[in-house]
Amino acid sequence: MLLISLAPFPLKRSFTLTLALLTFSTVTSFATPLLLSVKRTPYDRQMARIQPVLSTPAAANNRDVSLLAVNHWIWELRLIPYRFSMKWKTPAELAYEPAGDCKSKAVALYQRMRENGARDLRLVIGRRAPTSRSTHTWVEWTTASATYVLDPTINWAAQRVNEIADNSYVPYYAYIGSQRYRAAAATSLYAGF
Repeated sequence: MLLISLAPFPLKRSFTLTLALLTFSTVTSFATPLLLSVKRTPYDRQMARIQPVLSTPAAANNRDVSLLAVNHWIWELRLIPYRFSMKWKTPAELAYEPAGDCKSKAVALYQRMRENGARDLRLVIGRRAPTSRSTHTWVEWTTASATYVLDPTINWAAQRVNEIADNSYVPYYAYIGSQRYRAAAATSLYAGF
């Protein structure tokens, strides 16, 4: 007589596998993507000129940065005319030549927020919309109450991540100070040079 088991895994293994899959699906359903630390990204050479801005520590502040102030900074940067540039402009270059693209506006916002003591900031490169033909750059900011997408090129104010469509603002790479990250869901992504 040949016995065939209908359960290919013992009960303990099935429970562990189910728990792992449930945990993974829960983690991926959160608004903030899973970021994996990497040594390099396709953007590193281009970003060398703005690395000092990203690596500057946040100002020692005993008060929190207000959303009202952040929205004002986004509004100011949104008023700057859009002009694409192959190179990443520093905030000083953007101030001198007041025209910039998403990269220069996001870096300027990142710097202003760090100067005012903001923490938990990420400079993000990804796709703004599923129909986007090129990458886009924005800032993400996590506070005690929410995570926000700060896009001074497109939006006039901060947007809560949970209020944005799942297929919008899809990150590929993120920079937190001198650390580099790749979004866990990002596969076969290449920078458009």
